Amino acid sequence: MRQSHQLPLLGLLLFSLIPRQLCEIFEVSKNNYTDLNPLINTMINSKYTKGIQAANVLLSLRLGGILNQCQEQQLVQQVNLTVYYKASTLTSGQLALAILALGACKTPDETSIRYPNLVKNLRNKFKAEIKNMGKHNGNPLTNYYQLSLDVLALCLFRGKFSITQVAKIFEPGNKNFYFQGQFSVDTGAMAVLALTCVKNITNGKKKTDVENLNNINNHIKSLIEKILSQKKENGLLGNIYSTGEAMQALFVSSDYYNESKWDCQQTLDTVIMEIHKGAFRIPTAAAQILPALMGKTYLNVNKDSPCVYGPGDFNISTVEPITVTPPLSPSQIQVNYSVVIIEETHSTTVSVANGSVFLDVMEAAQKENATLFGFTVEERSWGPYITSVQGLTANNNNRTFWELLNNGQPLDQGVGSYIVHEGDNLEVRWSTY
Repeated sequence: MRQSHQLPLLGLLLFSLIPRQLCEIFEVSKNNYTDLNPLINTMINSKYTKGIQAANVLLSLRLGGILNQCQEQQLVQQVNLTVYYKASTLTSGQLALAILALGACKTPDETSIRYPNLVKNLRNKFKAEIKNMGKHNGNPLTNYYQLSLDVLALCLFRGKFSITQVAKIFEPGNKNFYFQGQFSVDTGAMAVLALTCVKNITNGKKKTDVENLNNINNHIKSLIEKILSQKKENGLLGNIYSTGEAMQALFVSSDYYNESKWDCQQTLDTVIMEIHKGAFRIPTAAAQILPALMGKTYLNVNKDSPCVYGPGDFNISTVEPITVTPPLSPSQIQVNYSVVIIEETHSTTVSVANGSVFLDVMEAAQKENATLFGFTVEERSWGPYITSVQGLTANNNNRTFWELLNNGQPLDQGVGSYIVHEGDNLEVRWSTY
């Protein structure tokens, strides 16, 4: 294997990381910025905008130049505290995201962010991911979405990594791009962003690594084709939650697909419609869609470029919205709930308050019978995540997880966000991916 390269990064070079765009520059017009207010208010006011979750929000709002200095300082403090006091517990992708957020731009009073130390720590975590792949049949400690974040942050912040290794592990046929046999659009999109960064910096080297560059170009082309193959009739790319990052990938890869393959306006119209339907109630979901709607990508991160503060085009509320339950709705609903482990099924029917989420149903069942329905949960950037049921714990090395379903169909929302309805047949199933 070739020795790792130290990849140079110059401030002005970042401008070359954004290739010509087919939808140039495709974004919500300032006249329609009110359509984005629900996203922004969700990110700023949610109780989940804290800890590492704040990194997603800070990155997104900094790219959009939306925050005022006071709001930004609060978010930076949240991310800093998490990075410096919980560094050992952060996954590689979480640390990479924090680095991108803290370095998205330069504040006038920025003195405490020690990028070299953070990047060195990230490099070590990335190496641990690769080492785990060698020991466990190609499975990283986390997943390829996080590995892509790692490479992107290392690329943008002068971290050391092997270009040969990157070209090898991000081969599009790799099983880690697939989830239960289905291509993962957001994973592929993040890989495109990372590979595009590596490609452009490799192009800028005096002695270009032709073989690796050709491989990376082929990988990007193949991943873009796979992303576009998942385009729905309404313009969404994968699902509503993967569309934002897929748009970013398409923005920076215009040379790899024909203009007729993607109707930018249709995608934008559908996303705006979903915003008004309340699809982005979780800060992370809102944060991942916003940059693309403002014509930005994660390749716009530039720690040497001054931050832009609130232009006044947005109506940002600092008061938490009041949720009003419709007066005609029944106060309690009945929901069927099952735990399925291979061929063994345990079922029950529970009553929960109208407007409850999947997690409320699981908690009600656990109170009824902790042996059959006991579970553990941890807080992640997308909210609560089920780690075990009946003591059976999900394991990345074995590619196992607890799948959420309703009426036999997998859910694209998490356990803390999916709102249940009367008569739902909910299920947590021990599954592999």
